[in-house]
Amino acid sequence: MTRLLLAILATAVAILLPAGPAFAHAGDTTSVSHYRVAVTGLSAPLDGLSVRVVEGGARLELSNTSGRTIEILGYSGEPHLEVRPDGTWENVNSPATYVNQTRTGGTAVPPAANPTSAPAWRRVSDDTTVRWHDQRTQWNEAPWTGDRPHRLREWVVPLRDQVRTFDIQGTLDYQPPPRAWAWWTGAAVLGAAVTLLTTRWPRSAGPVAVAAGLTTLGYVVAGALDGGGWAGVPIVAGLLACAAAYRPPPFYLTLAGFVLAAFAGFGSADVFFAAVVPSAGPGWFARLAVATAIGAGAGLALTGILRLRAAVPSPPPAPIPA
Repeated sequence: MTRLLLAILATAVAILLPAGPAFAHAGDTTSVSHYRVAVTGLSAPLDGLSVRVVEGGARLELSNTSGRTIEILGYSGEPHLEVRPDGTWENVNSPATYVNQTRTGGTAVPPAANPTSAPAWRRVSDDTTVRWHDQRTQWNEAPWTGDRPHRLREWVVPLRDQVRTFDIQGTLDYQPPPRAWAWWTGAAVLGAAVTLLTTRWPRSAGPVAVAAGLTTLGYVVAGALDGGGWAGVPIVAGLLACAAAYRPPPFYLTLAGFVLAAFAGFGSADVFFAAVVPSAGPGWFARLAVATAIGAGAGLALTGILRLRAAVPSPPPAPIPA
């Protein structure tokens, strides 16, 4: 068990330390929303050129292995990004370079940035895949509300291949929020059920912890497939829960359950309140994973606490006075 705990600790350090700076900016991109962005295709398909939506709709991702130079045009038709066979370049004279810094509107555009100026290219990556915010795909007006889906608009982002222009085509839809109360209720019921199950059948704690840990790790993988990167803290929480299969002492069970509920569960509970989540696959899986982490984690932590109390020896009876 000591070796197992050391291995998990080493894994946590290896995951969290390199990822620290990247996660400091994650809130800008991998957030939940009520607006579903979808790419429907290219107006003129090109072999080796593909586009998809990533990070819960926050960015577009263009991959260019065609061997040709593809320009992504800005809001006035000026060159904004250029994906060449040797990497990606950014036009510092394009206002879109500054507007697209964040999902909600970017930074102030300097006076020197003018769409009529000659492009001034700055290399930003050696990769032929680029991600960027694009305000044409976002809903930046008054928040839409309602209990029914609604098509807000269709959008296009223009591209250029030498003198030929074509478009990325897509849609923007409003999606009503899920019933958050139902997911909170499910998490509470699961917590009570796990506590009762693991108290009545102590050996069931291991399989329950493994199931909850694997569900959390599956949610992490789904987030990575959506382009959000590898979430280090939920990975550690999932691994800690899976390690409970080795019949750990009550303190470890308490710790694993608390970390799972707090960091993989409550830390991601915003998925209960929005229809679009930064995760590949259906939104219900993300909500199920978070509800499982909350309910099973809390149940395992409570079971560990009860076992710790049961392990404390009772004080000797007070002597009877003569």
